[in-house]
Amino acid sequence: MIVDLPDTTTSKISKTLVKIREEGGAVALGRVLTLVISTRLGHEEEAIEAANDASREHPMRVIVISSGSDHPDTNDASRLDAQIRVGGDAGASEVIVLRAYGDTASDEEGLVTGLLLPDAPVVAWWPGDAPDVVSQSPIGRIAQRRITDAAAQTDPRSFLAHLSTCYTPGDTDFAWTRLTLWRAQLAAVLDQPPYEPITGVEVHGSSDSPSTSLLAAWLQLQLDVPAKHELVTPAHGSSGIQGVRLHRESGVIELERTNGGIARLLQPKQPAHDISLPRRSLRDCLAEELRRLDPDDLFGEVIQSGLGQLDEPSRQAPAKSSPTTARDTSN
Repeated sequence: MIVDLPDTTTSKISKTLVKIREEGGAVALGRVLTLVISTRLGHEEEAIEAANDASREHPMRVIVISSGSDHPDTNDASRLDAQIRVGGDAGASEVIVLRAYGDTASDEEGLVTGLLLPDAPVVAWWPGDAPDVVSQSPIGRIAQRRITDAAAQTDPRSFLAHLSTCYTPGDTDFAWTRLTLWRAQLAAVLDQPPYEPITGVEVHGSSDSPSTSLLAAWLQLQLDVPAKHELVTPAHGSSGIQGVRLHRESGVIELERTNGGIARLLQPKQPAHDISLPRRSLRDCLAEELRRLDPDDLFGEVIQSGLGQLDEPSRQAPAKSSPTTARDTSN
């Protein structure tokens, strides 16, 4: 069910929610958190779809506040248009979409405060452009967890560098979340004999992948060896992390993405193995971040200490046959 509330107020939205609850059942029962999504007007649906899918694992109230469209007709008058989605149109959540225009958009915290679930944690997510300091932003101040996406920024690597200087416990970024499968696979490989120390690390990925730098920083911290990371333009337009090489006395361990969601694992004196290493969707990343509401201390260590210890990445000239493709933010 979708209920539209043009030119409305937060009070009217709350009353409508109560009415829906009385007529159709206790909508808010079983909600474990409030997810606040801050985005631009006209860019809400992809984030809402990911939240609806993730809500099947984490029943929640989703509040989407969108503002700042470049369309000239949206900035003339101050008003708030709202839409409430429940039932089949909201997955296992209830979705409140707030479209703020003009001066109304200047008080994001005031718009959402009256709609938060009582005594439930708040998670904030910026799927597009993020505030300069997320923990000090109007939405960030009321959230226990704050999720950004470096890959969605104009300069992903500069954004990570900036995040390292203003990191606050509770901050996280999807560039880190996309590394979960890579980290798990590499840890599993090193948990097998021979148990030799790693003497060198190489990570290479596309020039638009902030996860490449984070993976190199994590490996350098965990293995206590210098990590080289190389940014390349892939010959087949594939974005994200391309591969990792771990050097030790008996030879080189290579984990290389070959095609789509498949990676090839090469180890000395062992046959090659093809491993499922799928690219993570927005829904997968969001669902994983919602599984923990405490600060991610390891991410904090990597972003604050590990990233600054990395040398500048080497860059490989693009191959002449490489097609120009849109950014793929999955890894």
